[in-house]
Amino acid sequence: MRDSEELIPVGKIIGTHGIKGQLKVHSYSGNFESLSAARSVVLKSAGGTLQEFIIKSINANSGKFIIGLTDFDDIDQVKPLVGNELCLKRCQLPKLTDDEYYWSDLIGLQVFTDDGTLLGKIAEIFETGSSDIYVVRNKKREYLIPAIVDVVKQVDLAGGKIVITPLDGLLDL
Repeated sequence: MRDSEELIPVGKIIGTHGIKGQLKVHSYSGNFESLSAARSVVLKSAGGTLQEFIIKSINANSGKFIIGLTDFDDIDQVKPLVGNELCLKRCQLPKLTDDEYYWSDLIGLQVFTDDGTLLGKIAEIFETGSSDIYVVRNKKREYLIPAIVDVVKQVDLAGGKIVITPLDGLLDL
């Protein structure tokens, strides 16, 4: 798959909406603009099966997105899609500035302190009101690292690593 065709997970189908075949989607980023600008989505099942669909409609509703796909007009048709991950092709996403990253690009990166200590790999990321939090795990521990400029000093996607300067006490929690 070409880089522009690379799939970026943007949400998960968490349920159906109404009886006309619409789906309720939890967005990983809450970014309505990138999802609403897309003409198609790729659904990825738990087993890894990929299916591409044309978007018929999309609306925001109570912090979730309601999406309609062409060829689906009945709740029974879309029930099997619940639980699938919703992906966009990288070329469908907005261009980022030099200091912005898609979560999927950060997952799996090794995290080092500025003195060279390996803390582990980013296993997941979650959003808080003020910043994202990187969940960094190794075989023995888990660290919650705030994605703020005072902590994250270098992101090297090509090198597969992030360098941080931990705030006092951050690694003791």
